[in-house]
Amino acid sequence: MMPLVILPLASIFIYGFTKGPTHFWEALISPAAISSLKLSLTTSSVTTACNVVFGLIAAWVMSKYEFKGSSALMIIISLPTAIPTAVAGFALLLLWGRSGLLGQFLEHTDYQIMFTTAAIILANIFVTFPLAFGVIKPALDNLDTSYEDAAETMGASRWQTFRFVVLPSLRGAIITGALLTFARSIGEFGSTIMVSGNLAMKTQTAPLYIYAKFTEGDVEGANAIAAVLAVISFAIFSLILFTRKRLER
Repeated sequence: MMPLVILPLASIFIYGFTKGPTHFWEALISPAAISSLKLSLTTSSVTTACNVVFGLIAAWVMSKYEFKGSSALMIIISLPTAIPTAVAGFALLLLWGRSGLLGQFLEHTDYQIMFTTAAIILANIFVTFPLAFGVIKPALDNLDTSYEDAAETMGASRWQTFRFVVLPSLRGAIITGALLTFARSIGEFGSTIMVSGNLAMKTQTAPLYIYAKFTEGDVEGANAIAAVLAVISFAIFSLILFTRKRLER
């Protein structure tokens, strides 16, 4: 089982340095490569911040309140994990495109959402939303409410209880959810290629850059960015494991 995971990853780095580190470095620092990395890091950071906040709010509502339709809402929240990402991107086009349900109202304005950085962020938010929610909600469900009751008994307001009692107890889940969201977002391809237009130096993220370079026959250029994304993913999941172990201790 291990070779099925290790060998493909190792091949990225082995191939990347077959022509020497200088050639690898030159492919990595090309303007288009740097632009794609910057765009991926920026959009992934914004997506992570948004989905941690949205996920925390949704998890709080679903955990603390009982209402009709909660099961249906849970299914809807989890649905993006089951929908193919290309379908998600296409759905956003039908919504925000020039002739879309909402995009048609922007047709005669100077602002369009599709094929911009905002479209990439929207796609990433849609695709990755269940990740932060899925980590935070179980933590909220298992939270000992006696601490909240004690804080309220001592005169703390709901906001003070949430800020000083609940949030510190959820920091492990929040960090894990944020890292998972970032890792998923920075590698997103299917929905992004539908809504971004894959415009080099404008709306071309790192995964789209890899695809573009590969189709052009520039395997070295694609490999350089692929190696960087592999390192980022390894670092993120190492942080998740380190965070969990530290919080458990």
